[in-house]
Amino acid sequence: MTFDRNSKGVFVIAATPFADDGTPDGDSTDRMVDFYLQAGVSGMTILGIMGEAPKMSPDESRAFAERVLARVDGRVPVIVGVSGPSLDNMARLTGMVMGAGAAGVMVAPMPGLGTEVKLRSYFAQVCDALGPDVPICLQDYPQTTGVQMSVETIIALTVDHPQIVMLKHEDWPGLTKLSRVRAETEVGDVPRLSILTGNSALFLAQEMQRGADGAMTGFAYPEMMVQVVARHMAGDVDGAEDLFDAYLPMVRYEQQLGLGLAIRKEVLRRRGVIASAKVRAPGPTLTPRDHEEIGRLMARLDKRLGELG
Repeated sequence: MTFDRNSKGVFVIAATPFADDGTPDGDSTDRMVDFYLQAGVSGMTILGIMGEAPKMSPDESRAFAERVLARVDGRVPVIVGVSGPSLDNMARLTGMVMGAGAAGVMVAPMPGLGTEVKLRSYFAQVCDALGPDVPICLQDYPQTTGVQMSVETIIALTVDHPQIVMLKHEDWPGLTKLSRVRAETEVGDVPRLSILTGNSALFLAQEMQRGADGAMTGFAYPEMMVQVVARHMAGDVDGAEDLFDAYLPMVRYEQQLGLGLAIRKEVLRRRGVIASAKVRAPGPTLTPRDHEEIGRLMARLDKRLGELG
């Protein structure tokens, strides 16, 4: 399966399960894939920033990607994060995952690209290295990369390189930017660009109202994102926002910078998806008070969902 300029829905950012000793956990990986599929996701994205890809060896990354792709078995498209400082390594990983059945790759700009000229030159090299047949999701996450991409640059990149078909929008504040990308693509000679949003779904309701096609993030309740996007696409804008509001305390809590991944993994562990909430070092550690708060938030969410029916 592939993804293209019209892709919609929820491409969940998958966690990378580790055992308590930090080794990759294959059984939890299988359960996680099944969990995401049962939640109704439209696709998956693996080896992203929240997937702890920078903490994995090349062999571990390849083995994890192969396991996920085999478990998915073509049921939904899988996008693989391949960002890194070496174009040769990026090309090698891309070739491997595409050969194993990936739908395409996600690439973020390399830190230090401070001008439009540098950004356009860099992505020209990336597209040349990966080849024209590899669909690319362009990740715009300046909070992590330190690289600011203007609307004009995003549009220029997708015009110059037809294989850049999707934008993962994570700029913050970014609602006006999202509105502009939607309004200024699929106009004249500018092709349509699929827009999926991140930031732990914190602004999902408003992003859908601004023209996003769905979400690409790893919130530990993917069924919420699936249902919110589906309701919005069916025209039930208020119903989508009402459901989102029920989950908002948990969304907000998980969004804590520096701690969010540990919270997300602990919630997935409590939901029976993964066996361990291990985050590879260096990484955050939850305190006993954090654990109490997570339990309280999960219980309140269950109660609220029961009230909503």
